[in-house]
Amino acid sequence: MTSTATSKPDILMIDPMPDDITQRLADHFTLHRYRGMDALGPVASSIRGVTTGGGAGLKPEIMAALPHLEIISVNGVGTDQIDLVEAKRRGIRVATTQGVLDDDVADMAIGLMIDVMRGISANDRFVRAGHWGKLPVPNSHALTGKKVGIVGFGQIGSIIAERADALRMAVAYYARHRKDGVSYPYFDSIVALADHVDVLILAVPGTPETRNMVNRAVIDALGPNGYLINIARGSVVDEPELVAALTEKRIAGAGLDVFVDEPHVPEALLALDNVVLQAHRGTSTVEVRTAMGHLVIDNLLAQFAGKPLLTPVI
Repeated sequence: MTSTATSKPDILMIDPMPDDITQRLADHFTLHRYRGMDALGPVASSIRGVTTGGGAGLKPEIMAALPHLEIISVNGVGTDQIDLVEAKRRGIRVATTQGVLDDDVADMAIGLMIDVMRGISANDRFVRAGHWGKLPVPNSHALTGKKVGIVGFGQIGSIIAERADALRMAVAYYARHRKDGVSYPYFDSIVALADHVDVLILAVPGTPETRNMVNRAVIDALGPNGYLINIARGSVVDEPELVAALTEKRIAGAGLDVFVDEPHVPEALLALDNVVLQAHRGTSTVEVRTAMGHLVIDNLLAQFAGKPLLTPVI
């Protein structure tokens, strides 16, 4: 479908965005908020672009209902909920907000690690419950000198490594291939890495290849003194195995920002003091969400101006 020179391209917004970003979208595009398939029907043929979050992606039935879709601009880096094969077949461009959120996601990984190892959230609950002065104050575990294993060594993984270095922790990593120019010890097996380290941090994309890559064998290798930190995707971990291991104290603890069936968190985790839980908020800072929103728009503007996308996936 070809728009006239004065018309604004029609955009479907799947997930809400900050008010200032929504206003900028409305300034440049005719904006439609997704309110279900029935409401989509009358405008489906006019939609040329979609904005969506990395977690929500774009359901196949929505993509199929948009015959003139040109671009999916993702407010995040996850594309596991988008059929990239179908998008490529149809010539639909896909862009993410890669690059602008790496530091904040890495900070979340380090924050979760510090919290669960030092028992910060657990001790906050201890104080609020009035136990201080009545019960022994629980000890926690030091970070200095501990070994950290990073699963996935892309941009986020490398930033996590820099921050762990600053904490005087010993870094090692697993990736599909050894990284050129990286001096940290490399392991070609996740099990071997888990067996070697005190803390295992997951920083891989959620793909069919990474589904349940952290299984019983990896958890058992991490052992009763080991901690698991997940800022990747819930699908990367065999969640029932992790819940069982935490409940049975077969690992020391976990810091989890992501889950298999968000926003649902396994009920067994809610009462555990050796787990720190977050609502998938690794990118939830005012600064990063603003930068991400503008990049979503800039990719849309580039597409409709016939220019290269700033951060393309396909």
